[in-house]
Amino acid sequence: MVLKSATKKAVAESPKRLANLIDLANVPSTLREFVGQSQISRLGCFIRVWSYIKEQNLQDAVDMNIVNCDDKLKRILLGKDQIKLAELPTLIKLHFPKQPK
Repeated sequence: MVLKSATKKAVAESPKRLANLIDLANVPSTLREFVGQSQISRLGCFIRVWSYIKEQNLQDAVDMNIVNCDDKLKRILLGKDQIKLAELPTLIKLHFPKQPK
């Protein structure tokens, strides 16, 4: 796979930020039940949640930027009935331990 020059530049300029996305971390029990693993990266978790949303057809029919949460998804997304797609990475990030600067 060939990386675009903008992607290569972003990786070169902030390797620590990239590492935070792909490093495995222990996750709390609520998220562990959802993803089925005790350790997962933030990126891997986001991909699992996104796949679940697509498989269960949870995007709003009128506004595709809105996700209608079912009970399983509510458990990991602070009990919200609906979220905007832009909120998803932030809500997932809350489950991961903070990385020292």
